[in-house]
Amino acid sequence: MKTRIASLLASGTEIACALGLLDRLVAISHECDHPPEALDRPRVSRPRFDPSGLTSGEIDRAVRQVMAEHGSVYEVDAEALARVQPDLVLTQAVCEVCAVPAPGVREVVERLGLEADVLSLDAHDIAGILDTILAVGRAAGVEARAEALVRDLRARIEAVERAVAGAARPRVLALEWLDPPFAPGHWVPEMVARAGGVNLLGEAGQRSREAAWEEVGGMDPDVLIIMPCGMGLKDARADADRHARRLAEAAPRAIAEGRAYVVDGSSYFNRSGPRVAEGLEILAGLLHPERLPAPGGAVAAVWQPSAE
Repeated sequence: MKTRIASLLASGTEIACALGLLDRLVAISHECDHPPEALDRPRVSRPRFDPSGLTSGEIDRAVRQVMAEHGSVYEVDAEALARVQPDLVLTQAVCEVCAVPAPGVREVVERLGLEADVLSLDAHDIAGILDTILAVGRAAGVEARAEALVRDLRARIEAVERAVAGAARPRVLALEWLDPPFAPGHWVPEMVARAGGVNLLGEAGQRSREAAWEEVGGMDPDVLIIMPCGMGLKDARADADRHARRLAEAAPRAIAEGRAYVVDGSSYFNRSGPRVAEGLEILAGLLHPERLPAPGGAVAAVWQPSAE
């Protein structure tokens, strides 16, 4: 049984806490922001640049430069990790831009001589997310808790699917970044489908991919979902405002009908953790408000271009 857990990704922290392992969590990553009771732990990773106050275009350029120079956007604080002496380190190898990649974590653990297992949580779809929860449960010796949590999440997912069954399926354009535009991948297209929509851009189970405004323009979906990766609702709205003209060209009807939305992508769509079920409920409430409760204004809101 692992008793000292260091989580180097936000979803890992959320999984550990959802499994009742808060008392074993000895360190978290720089990006961890949920749940609140975990945020007093030492942070053992850091970005190679400060993204605060930058636009999506500026962040994209900084990421590309750092990736070219270092191969990773983030780095492990080796001294801080050594101080907490973990015996289980949670990391990932899905996206070099989202969190410290697993190979770099393993190199640091070996260099420090830590007697710690490195568990890479590499989900590409909803089933994979549930599997990572089970994997953390096994590693921490709380397998029964993990199985119970997965049963609950599956029940919530299935409840959404039952609620939208037989409904007309709106055509959905979801955008995971705006400058440049990115088509969502991994579990997000699957979320759109399970929530009762037809996903227009991006492929389930595959990496998110860069698109061009020329590709997005004129799609004219029934619903537009703006979910910039790593951004909360306020920042997503500000980024949408900066790209209002392009978005209006891509989704004129959705905007005119009040079916263009900004959402808290960072919390409910970009992370491969237990809140994926809540993200699915949010999405289904946007696509089918006649069948499920509309989400609260703290997690999703109608977006309209400024009248200026």
